[in-house]
Amino acid sequence: MELSLKRPICFFDIESTGVNVVKDRIVEISILKIYPNGNRESRTWLVNPEMPIPPETTAIHGISDEKVANEPTFKQLAHRIHDMIKDADLAGYNSNKFDIPMLAEEFLRADQDFDFSKKRAVDVQNIFHKKEQRTLSAAYRFYCDKVLEDAHTAEADTLATYEILKSQLDRYEDLENNVDFLADYSNRFRAADFAGFIILNEENVECFSFGKYKNQAVEDVLERDPGYYGWIQNAEFPLYTKKILTTIKLRKLQA
Repeated sequence: MELSLKRPICFFDIESTGVNVVKDRIVEISILKIYPNGNRESRTWLVNPEMPIPPETTAIHGISDEKVANEPTFKQLAHRIHDMIKDADLAGYNSNKFDIPMLAEEFLRADQDFDFSKKRAVDVQNIFHKKEQRTLSAAYRFYCDKVLEDAHTAEADTLATYEILKSQLDRYEDLENNVDFLADYSNRFRAADFAGFIILNEENVECFSFGKYKNQAVEDVLERDPGYYGWIQNAEFPLYTKKILTTIKLRKLQA
């Protein structure tokens, strides 16, 4: 089943130096842009992370320091990547938990303005896990009856994710063929900061999802314990989480 789209959607996958959104960097990004009329646009970039790639990570995705030594940095690519996704929704495999937070961090480090607030995000892995509980390679075999060649390359994983979502729509009658439904269905929770440290409760109020103030409203916590803001800003939280926290603090001060 082809996707029913009101605006473009970008399937994307990131390979990185590791899985720590705060410390690690992108080494490859592939984007498959699907337009409402069915047209496609695809780009893949190798990225110099400006830091060593651990050997154990290279063993997974095959990208070494030598392979990216002469490639552009993310800051040099940021405007091109942003231009490709700025008018589109986003989709990926485990993207809500990893790829989107990592991309947001890289944009912030590169001083690239972006606004994800109106984008819908479809995480194909979450749909799969709700339905079948498998890995990407198993999902590709299960839904598409194909073997995933070149797994852990961004381009192969991106294309497989797109094909899996279309097959999921064919298989499950309760999945509505629109991005709003798929984004809501595939979200584990509604996060204000992508990484899930600040979530939205049923009343759409931002709350902390961790620590001693778990499930408490951020505005209330900052009023009772102003030092908590400084602790988060100086700790190893994602830059985007810190940005959202600052936005909430400023909003409260301006109220």
